[in-house]
Amino acid sequence: MPTSPTSRTAPTATGTIPAQARTATARPARVDASRWPDVAAQPKASAVRTAVAERLVRHALSRLPLRARLAGRDSIGLGGPLMEIRRPDAFFRRIGASGLIGFGESYMAGEWDSPDLVGVLTVLAGNAAGLVPAPLQRLRKLWALRQPAAQANTPEGARDNISHHYDLSNDLFALFLDETLSYSSAVFRGFPAEHELLPAAQHRKIDRLLDLARVGPGTELLEIGTGWGELSVRAAARGARVTTLTLSREQQELARARIREAGYEDRVDVRLCDYRDVTGEYDAIVSVEMIEAVGVEFWPVYFRTLERRLAPGGRVALQAITMPDDRMLASNSTYTWIQKYIFPGGMIPSVEAVERVTTAHTALRTEQCDGFGMHYAETLRLWRERFEERADRVDALGFDATFRRMWTFYLAYSEAGFRSGYLDVQQMLLIREDTA
Repeated sequence: MPTSPTSRTAPTATGTIPAQARTATARPARVDASRWPDVAAQPKASAVRTAVAERLVRHALSRLPLRARLAGRDSIGLGGPLMEIRRPDAFFRRIGASGLIGFGESYMAGEWDSPDLVGVLTVLAGNAAGLVPAPLQRLRKLWALRQPAAQANTPEGARDNISHHYDLSNDLFALFLDETLSYSSAVFRGFPAEHELLPAAQHRKIDRLLDLARVGPGTELLEIGTGWGELSVRAAARGARVTTLTLSREQQELARARIREAGYEDRVDVRLCDYRDVTGEYDAIVSVEMIEAVGVEFWPVYFRTLERRLAPGGRVALQAITMPDDRMLASNSTYTWIQKYIFPGGMIPSVEAVERVTTAHTALRTEQCDGFGMHYAETLRLWRERFEERADRVDALGFDATFRRMWTFYLAYSEAGFRSGYLDVQQMLLIREDTA
């Protein structure tokens, strides 16, 4: 696992950068090896692996609607958003050593950049299935990095994985989220969206989920994944009694404060509790973009827990990021850049995977499923723009330039996934088959 660059770590001296150049995509002056060992060091890749990687990447880029310029000289591609590969030797060596993890680390190191990062990544995401030749895809298990056992979402591992991301700093998330502190896709009335419309769009998303679960006066509601408490507040305002679970101490502390400020402390119980340990019976269960943190091997446990905790006639409303089933099956054991740096142990399901698991292990059935991926693309755009605008304030929290590049890449990478259709987001209604 990488070193977690939390705000509690002393700021790294990265040199003085002129204000007009201090954007999230500016090349880091120096990579701190103590915080980013795999970014600071050039990986050890054999000449053969590097040469093969260069040949494959050049061939792939030559067929794509973008323009890759190598060391300011020769260009590859059919034309489109510019990808500036500043250090081709280091770029190809990283990809030869660790594939897509190396691709992301090369960006973090400033070895490549783009004035339209989302555009470049959208092209790559939209053509992901064909970037690696079919014969090599069939040999994926031989060359792809495997997920480390330390990131498995056991009860102890899940706490560590969640802490890695969500305990970074409440102040960091507050810099780019809106006032609701909702860290999941909003639902807009139209595009393009503006940041001032984001709070209403987040409430629209929450209200749709609460309506799906039929949450109202007297409802006993279980929320799996508290976030910073906005859904609990809106459910309590409807007259529900809410038990909400989180593994993040930072989130629990701030959620309790926000719930208390809203006047619903008597209606909402914020527990530091794994979903596997919750007890009781609930009229409704809501979980927003939490299944992605469960892990493939624990999906049956997760859905059996939902079933056991659901009262007769109850309803489960989930919001989940999804990906095409064939891509999920091809990559569900591969170690990715997102897993290494952003969400350890994470795995995005497909709609079909949810149906397979619930059918095989529970009596839960999908009653409704609505996708709205472009709304997530717009949500991510607004977050990314706000994050980039507030680079100085990110620095002031103790996060260095390499962190800012990592976070910008994460937000742009995610936005590109939704813009290309590689990713989608669903609101799903599950009910027990014997009460359908």
